[in-house]
Amino acid sequence: MASKRILKKNVNAMIIDIVEECFTIQMLDEKKTDKTDKLIDEVANYQDEVLGKINAAKNKADYKGLRADIETKAIDFVKKMNALN
Repeated sequence: MASKRILKKNVNAMIIDIVEECFTIQMLDEKKTDKTDKLIDEVANYQDEVLGKINAAKNKADYKGLRADIETKAIDFVKKMNALN
């Protein structure tokens, strides 16, 4: 059960970091507000989706696949954030 809890904490921390960075970008350049808002919406939708998958996971194989998916998506979000700068 600790694996599920830790995985949820990691996902939530990743989402918070991305949203905070988007807010920082908005403060520094108001012209990028629309783009950062779209990224925030995408991240929030992903959070809902992945937390549902984590809750539905039943065995270690499910968690292994989820971890790989989360890492891939985190890299994708970072690339999108870097493209905003």
